[in-house]
Amino acid sequence: MKSEIQNPKSEIIKVVIFEDNQLLRDSLYQLINGTEGYSCIGAFSDCSNIIHNLEKSSPDVVLMDIQMPGKTGIEGVKMIRENFPQIKIIMQTVVEDEDKIFASICNGASGYLLKNTTPARLLEAIKEVHEGGAPMTSSIAQKVLEKFRKQTPAINELENLSDREKQILECLVEGMSYKMIAAHCKIAIDTVRFHIRNIYEKLHVNSKGEAITKAIRGKIV
Repeated sequence: MKSEIQNPKSEIIKVVIFEDNQLLRDSLYQLINGTEGYSCIGAFSDCSNIIHNLEKSSPDVVLMDIQMPGKTGIEGVKMIRENFPQIKIIMQTVVEDEDKIFASICNGASGYLLKNTTPARLLEAIKEVHEGGAPMTSSIAQKVLEKFRKQTPAINELENLSDREKQILECLVEGMSYKMIAAHCKIAIDTVRFHIRNIYEKLHVNSKGEAITKAIRGKIV
């Protein structure tokens, strides 16, 4: 029986899971495959063959357990970002460890959820991150902000941004997707992409997580 949560886009969002708990891994697999608009095309117990796994499956989104035997999820995120920059990554954990959260996001994770997140919210988060958003459990988002605000501001790089680029960066920090930013700023989505490419270049970053980190460090938000 198909879930009532549906992805309104006609395309199928392809998901791969890295989770060492077999019961949870199987549950996530069934949830994703049982929902229209989503397809779980791989489920693995660790990151030992992560490059091969992702080359073979070519997912849109990865659900990554932060703590696994061998290579951790944090290491896995870094490998994904270096080899498959187009893949969106949602971290999952049972513990709100701000150091691990910070490391994951700096390595390129796009979202961060607790494992007790409801199935409906998890599916929404997958769709949200696929569309360019940055879903986070609220308690984790607060810890991220607190952690980032303790870091040294990167003022010089931020001064190079135009007012429009700063506005778009603020929207990214708030978790808006490209589509939402376009509507908020009343510009075309291709213009949003153009500005974000410029933001990455000026801040010397390669991912949304890194850009958000520098924005918060520099007290843009």
